[in-house]
Amino acid sequence: MIFTLVVHTAPYQSPTAATALRFARAVIAGGHQIHRVFFYRDGVYNANALASPPRDEQHIPQQWQQLAEEHQLDMVVCIAAAVRRGILNADEAKRYEKDGYNLAEGFELSGLGQLVEASLKSDRVITFGGQR
Repeated sequence: MIFTLVVHTAPYQSPTAATALRFARAVIAGGHQIHRVFFYRDGVYNANALASPPRDEQHIPQQWQQLAEEHQLDMVVCIAAAVRRGILNADEAKRYEKDGYNLAEGFELSGLGQLVEASLKSDRVITFGGQR
């Protein structure tokens, strides 16, 4: 089965981002495929290279990076949500005349079209978080 995951919550806002990460690991361990992980709304904070949790807490952004590297996952961050929240790659930092960028390695900025395309190519789209 082919899955797309959509993560709406920041890594330390609630347990939801960690649950999405555990689900992704379980999908892969079960022999299934993840077509794409799409980070939207506050979920874009999972792609922040500057996240520095205390040493006794999970480093969720880093764990997403490790999972993506190990399994060649496509991790897409909604560009509109990211820029609004100050998550920038080098190109967007230059475009907005910022001194630096903080999009973590392994993540890419792109639009909602990537979510639509992933939905069409996946058997299941699982959403983590959302509006309350």
